[in-house]
Amino acid sequence: MTGEVTLTGRVLRIGGVKEKTIAAKRSGVKTIILPASNKPDWDELEEDIKKGLDAHFATTYEDVFKVVFAAEQGP
Repeated sequence: MTGEVTLTGRVLRIGGVKEKTIAAKRSGVKTIILPASNKPDWDELEEDIKKGLDAHFATTYEDVFKVVFAAEQGP
């Protein structure tokens, strides 16, 4: 995991989305959470890099929490 969350819960933009996505995929990661402000960077990635990854985009910590703990929240 990389990035920054402010004291008020905002998820801030990161750099190196392509490199971090490739590294995550090589490590066997299936789900990634990116700052919503990095969505254009994700959209520019080649399809073979994105294939097999479930990407979520977060604006606040609450968005991250929902993805991370979705399995515990039930249907």
